[in-house]
Amino acid sequence: MESVVKIAAVAIIAALCAVVIKKQVPEMGLVLGLLAGALILSFSMPALKSIKELMETLADAAGLSPAVLTPVVKTVGIAILTKLTAEVCRDAKEGGIAAFVETAGAAGALFVCLPLMDAVLSMIGELL
Repeated sequence: MESVVKIAAVAIIAALCAVVIKKQVPEMGLVLGLLAGALILSFSMPALKSIKELMETLADAAGLSPAVLTPVVKTVGIAILTKLTAEVCRDAKEGGIAAFVETAGAAGALFVCLPLMDAVLSMIGELL
């Protein structure tokens, strides 16, 4: 709860400052947004670590191998990073670059999932 309050406070203060700064120096508004984003992400790191540990515990309890869990975690990471990067590009009025980032992120996610797809196909082959 405490980290959510910190995140909200940083986001509101940064947004208000960015509105004021963008009127004078638009480039500094973007830099302020990036710095606020980095600070917000740093506040969420402990939660992400706890989520990862819980996923590993659940995977062990379910008997899932790391070969199944790792692509899922990597895909989620790629999706989050792609979303953040595309939004920063859009904020900088670079919609074309944002579209390319999203396309590259989708391709990267598919690439990371190839071992998982191979494992699923092997399991289906064994069942038949």
